[in-house]
Amino acid sequence: MEFKDIEYAALKNVAELMYLAARTAPKASGKDFLEIKLLEKDEIESLCQGMIKYGKETGQKRFERDAINVSNSRIIVLIGLKDAAPGGLNCGACGFDKCEELKPDKVIEFKGPQCAIRLLDLGIAIGSAVKIAGMLNADNRIMYRIGAVARRIGLTEADIVMGIPLSCSGKNIYFDRFEDYKHWQGFNS
Repeated sequence: MEFKDIEYAALKNVAELMYLAARTAPKASGKDFLEIKLLEKDEIESLCQGMIKYGKETGQKRFERDAINVSNSRIIVLIGLKDAAPGGLNCGACGFDKCEELKPDKVIEFKGPQCAIRLLDLGIAIGSAVKIAGMLNADNRIMYRIGAVARRIGLTEADIVMGIPLSCSGKNIYFDRFEDYKHWQGFNS
């Protein structure tokens, strides 16, 4: 087996364990509204192209910068919320006095507003997943832009979603990223 095959197999195992960690993470009232998906090969290429296109359309260059990371990732874990019912606490953290007033009806990059308790559930699930990736030494980073574009191009039906790309290299590709990405020597490799 070649090194690239071993690396891919290892990252696939890490992604599957991240899925498990997110799914079993504690959730308010034990209610699970998570949507978790693993992206590979063709879906990663579609995501990369979608991020470049969205970055150009909106003038937000960091989408294009993050597309470099996406193109160099072997697997991407998407973790989001889908049709999350309010927690029923009437806590007001979402901006409404009562839970029944909360109706996610606005869509920009994500659908909102969302129940703050369910967003905490999402955060705990994401934290559990990246903890596993870190413990297993897989390079990773939580990326908002991946989730926004994955949702936009139909790779997920989640209302709000974050992406966690995975890589295996001598240096974590998700840090010390260049803002002037066109001069980065690895952009087209």
